[in-house]
Amino acid sequence: MDPYDYDVLVIGSGPGGQSAALQAASLGKRVGLIERKPYLGGVSLQTGTIPSKALREAAYLTSRFAARGMRQAAQAHGRLDSGFLSEAMGRKDRVVESQESLLLNRMMAAGVTLLPGEASFYDPHTLNLRRSGGGEERLSAGVIILATGSRPRRPADVPFDRERVLDSSSLLGLRRLPERLLVVGGGVIACEFATMFAPLGVQVQLVDSHAHLLAYLDEDIQHLLASQMLDMGIGLHLQTRVESIRRDGERVQVSTRDGQLLETDVLLYALGREPNYGALNLAAAGLIADDHGWVRVNEKQQTAQPHIYIVGDLAGRPSLASTAMEQGRHAVNHAFDRQLAQPAGPVPMAIYTIPELSYVGETERELREREIAYVVGRALYAETARGQIIGEERGFMKLLVDRATRAIRGVHIIGESASELIHVGQMAMACGGGIDILAESVFNYPTLAQCYKSAALDCLRQLST
Repeated sequence: MDPYDYDVLVIGSGPGGQSAALQAASLGKRVGLIERKPYLGGVSLQTGTIPSKALREAAYLTSRFAARGMRQAAQAHGRLDSGFLSEAMGRKDRVVESQESLLLNRMMAAGVTLLPGEASFYDPHTLNLRRSGGGEERLSAGVIILATGSRPRRPADVPFDRERVLDSSSLLGLRRLPERLLVVGGGVIACEFATMFAPLGVQVQLVDSHAHLLAYLDEDIQHLLASQMLDMGIGLHLQTRVESIRRDGERVQVSTRDGQLLETDVLLYALGREPNYGALNLAAAGLIADDHGWVRVNEKQQTAQPHIYIVGDLAGRPSLASTAMEQGRHAVNHAFDRQLAQPAGPVPMAIYTIPELSYVGETERELREREIAYVVGRALYAETARGQIIGEERGFMKLLVDRATRAIRGVHIIGESASELIHVGQMAMACGGGIDILAESVFNYPTLAQCYKSAALDCLRQLST
């Protein structure tokens, strides 16, 4: 008889967990998916990726109205319309409900057993499952996959109150737009929310200790993003450290180490995230977190216990829904000795600021550090008919090409549809066709994708000299 209740138990229903559960079910395994929340999808669907992007879409449309000089239409969608945020949040809720329903149907169709409750280890192969309605049971599995995600970091000296001092999750619970918003942090979440609220008529300030926003980006992209944020009216306080945050009635006051006193109506604290190990009782499974609170995994997502895998945000960087899904699939295939090709080429990254930006591969900084000779091909949205039609005149694309091998080493895009356009460059890199494949391709007209051909031809001109 099988010594375990399940072949696979997955804890967490976010992108990594749901992908692992569906992959295991497709292999004919007995799969149980444990979720402590009363809904499926994890942070990505419920309080993170999908909700924030739904709000961003509303803000983006408002910014497009304003960019085209349609100020009256912009105001109708902006802060002057008190029902705007409520309408946008309602649209967000409908998207979340639809995606959750689709996910539930997929799980049921695949034969995955849904197990509501909170799990903790009893021993390396056994979990205690505490049901939300009361009661507890023990479940065992040959393979256990941890996919409980991460949460916003909430230092004890920050007076979070879910009203005026918020993290990225509680910010999405706002029902009225504030007059002023101050964002603490200069990472992805901070920049995304800053550029979402500014087009809606909110006075936004951003405080960060670093000299540049998103310092790992390509330098040209980084500078253009900062420039466009300033054009939106966002006040940037860089190389500025926060000394203290305190609530003063209807206001929030921020003191900085250089003596500034900044005041706002609502503050978003967006400095880092922490792993959701919570009540898992890792010690009972023989697992130990490192000094930073994370459990180390190998390239196969395995922990020190070979049958226990960690995927998604819980595994740390790059903390992307797309990579979490792949990690979930690969972990299951590795656990059951199924061969599955590794991802083809480098993984793309998208940041849903306004303007949107995306990249894949290396930056100029990285190529210089490795002493690789390269050429840079550039193309401006404004020089394409499509860019002029949609009024997207500041976007651009750059290609980095190895001078010796003609291989594409990096693609960097800022502007409308950057997250969609990046996949053309990603596929070209994965195919190993070099810059010539882009130069010789025919793109629809008029499209922003024509930037690939223009940038590729720019590279070829430099390679021929």
